[in-house]
Amino acid sequence: MMPRSGRAGLAAITALMAVAVMPATSAHAADLIFHPAGKDAPFSEAVEVDGVVYLSGKIGAAADGTLPEGMEKQSRQAMDNIKAVLQRHGLQMRDLFKCTVMLADMGQWAEFNRVYVRYFEPGRLPARSAFAVKDLARGALVEVECIAHRPAGR
Repeated sequence: MMPRSGRAGLAAITALMAVAVMPATSAHAADLIFHPAGKDAPFSEAVEVDGVVYLSGKIGAAADGTLPEGMEKQSRQAMDNIKAVLQRHGLQMRDLFKCTVMLADMGQWAEFNRVYVRYFEPGRLPARSAFAVKDLARGALVEVECIAHRPAGR
């Protein structure tokens, strides 16, 4: 006979497994809002789940696809691109609460930071991670991805 605690544990594991394999309901699917990045893009520019908006990473490419020279200009353009995505979806920079920064050269971290902090109100900097990567799309020097919260009523 299985000890009482063993039966309770087995019941809990069985219940969790049943939930894990259950098909998504239509109500659950309605909680996800996909915002396409464009006709030929293989990703969404943002996906919203229960008021949390996950932005795809943005590099410092201009609207015509060109990358400006240097970390300062690419950083500014990447942050402007994030701001534009937020605005398209009724959000502001102050709604960001987490950003991840990928740099082609960690030695340019300070230069990126000088640009980055100008996009936020004093005392309202999002939590953030930064790390070096081997390569970024299209030879970019920086890519930034962020997570925002949609305030009630927006």
